[in-house]
Amino acid sequence: MPDLVLYQPDIPQNTGTMLRMAACLNVKVHLIEPAGFPLSDHALRRAGMDYLERAALIRHVTWAAFEAWREAEGRRLVLASTRGSIAYTRLDYAPDDLLMLGRETAGVPESVHAAADARVLIPMAEGLRSLNVAISAAMILGEALRQTGNFPTVTRV
Repeated sequence: MPDLVLYQPDIPQNTGTMLRMAACLNVKVHLIEPAGFPLSDHALRRAGMDYLERAALIRHVTWAAFEAWREAEGRRLVLASTRGSIAYTRLDYAPDDLLMLGRETAGVPESVHAAADARVLIPMAEGLRSLNVAISAAMILGEALRQTGNFPTVTRV
């Protein structure tokens, strides 16, 4: 199943929203530190609500620590970027992809951008820059889960 990767997030409400989404979709979230806020339940609780206990959060203390883990696992890194080379709907996703979103204020540094195996973008109306990071995460993760057949099984009608 694809995992979500948050690179040094700045806004706790967005992070809480993405953790809630990941819990509901049974997706792991990797958070590369440092975050721009204290990583506490209190900072995330408002957006994450009572879903935080169900979220599978894996913390990596640095980009280098994350990269060492990723290399050992042999997983592909797919970066969401306004400088992406392919629309997110045109990439063929794999079940073990790592879907990375950058900081709300600055994206990712050039070294992280260069390390990505694929860079996707969300096509938007001319003259507009970007969507909220949690909305971007939902769109890209939804497409990856659809393509890989990894949405949770519906148990109720």
